[in-house]
Amino acid sequence: MPALLSWQADRLTTATSMNHGAIHEAIRPDYPRGFRFRRGWNWGWLGLLYTSFYMCRYNLSLANPEISREFGFSREEVGRIISAALLAYALGQIINGVLADRMGGKRAMLIGAVGTVLMNLLFGAASFFGMLGLFVAIRALDGYLQAFGAPGMVKINTAWFGRRERGRFSGIFGFMINLGRFGIFTLGPALLAGFSVWGLVQVPPLHWRWLFWVPSLICALVAVGVAVWVKETPEQAGYSNLIPDTSPGRRGSEAGTALDSVRAGVRETLVTIACQPVVWITALAYACTGAVRQAVDQWFPRYMQDMYQVDLRSVQFQSLAFLIPFMASAGSLLAGYVSDTLFKGRRTPVAALLYFTETALILMAAQFHGVTAAIVFLVLISFTANSTHSILGSAAPMDIGGRRMSGFALGVINSFQYFGGSLAGILLGRLLDQNLGYYFYFMAPFGCIGGLLMLTASGRFWQRSAQAETNSQ
Repeated sequence: MPALLSWQADRLTTATSMNHGAIHEAIRPDYPRGFRFRRGWNWGWLGLLYTSFYMCRYNLSLANPEISREFGFSREEVGRIISAALLAYALGQIINGVLADRMGGKRAMLIGAVGTVLMNLLFGAASFFGMLGLFVAIRALDGYLQAFGAPGMVKINTAWFGRRERGRFSGIFGFMINLGRFGIFTLGPALLAGFSVWGLVQVPPLHWRWLFWVPSLICALVAVGVAVWVKETPEQAGYSNLIPDTSPGRRGSEAGTALDSVRAGVRETLVTIACQPVVWITALAYACTGAVRQAVDQWFPRYMQDMYQVDLRSVQFQSLAFLIPFMASAGSLLAGYVSDTLFKGRRTPVAALLYFTETALILMAAQFHGVTAAIVFLVLISFTANSTHSILGSAAPMDIGGRRMSGFALGVINSFQYFGGSLAGILLGRLLDQNLGYYFYFMAPFGCIGGLLMLTASGRFWQRSAQAETNSQ
């Protein structure tokens, strides 16, 4: 209790406390010595595992044109593979969110890791058969299994981070995602073109199937580290009563000492989370994020190749492949920090501003043509899309569900990102088969709708977060 009392003594009453129930905010929690390092070690392994998940996911965007050339698939047919994976991932988020709340985040993440390793190995092996249906089936199953990852990781970190720290956590979450994208966009072209190791070992150009085999081995290695060193709660690592439990219907003093404080029954989780209107408003807005984000992530390599004949090993593409995850990470970190500090833990005002800015950028991008313009606008659009992705996809579910129900809260909200993102598969592929000029116009409506939804959600979200924080006192 001394650590908790010290932590609470370092809080202040916000200027809006008269209107919102005397909300106390933490400027900088006074954690015991060693806690921050142990939390960083925990989060580092989780983040690296999720990074490897993304290497096993965005490899398809690099293999996209190679698969079409080898087997004669149209853009729409490749889009079927993309849509199948995204829809399966979306459904998996809902199912696996409940399962993660029941079984615990660590077990959920390891199930996802084993699953994506096996599916990526199989997807590469499927290149010997060249059957579209087989590619679709394997990638769909991979999408479902990867859907264990986000609920598991966010659930663990909800127990390790207080509400006024979660925006910054979401920024780091976005950085680890983009590290995975940067990793595959750097490693992938090297595998396809060949490379040398310190001038001693020369690796010849490899078949696109190696884009799936190499990342799966990386994922397997990191998963071993997670299994050995990650703890689900601070209590398991020997730090008790540091992070108040803001789960719906719970008070900080009710938090258990170990796993009981992060486990919730299926019926309790379903009823509690599904009955909150803010969950569904946030989820619908997040579908708009998904449509834009997947349109960029899944198609920008092929768009640059088909529209401007840019080679994957060229300076132009490598610059774009670096800048997209770099600026996306910067956006995630900045949005999380701003929502934590300037907006005192509120996510929706920041998200609304980002959505409307994104819409303006997309409409401008459609009016300019050329390689340089495409690079600039793709980077800026990625900045806005990944900013809303991080604060709505990780910080918001943590605020809503608390340590006991954040898995399902994330599952519901995050699933809609991929329901929306699935439109960037078959539908966008069909539009691009007709005219590559439709690329940016496809994205434009989603930014506007997302901004309007966030304006609607703003009051509800603040009231929910305020009540949760009051209950944790």
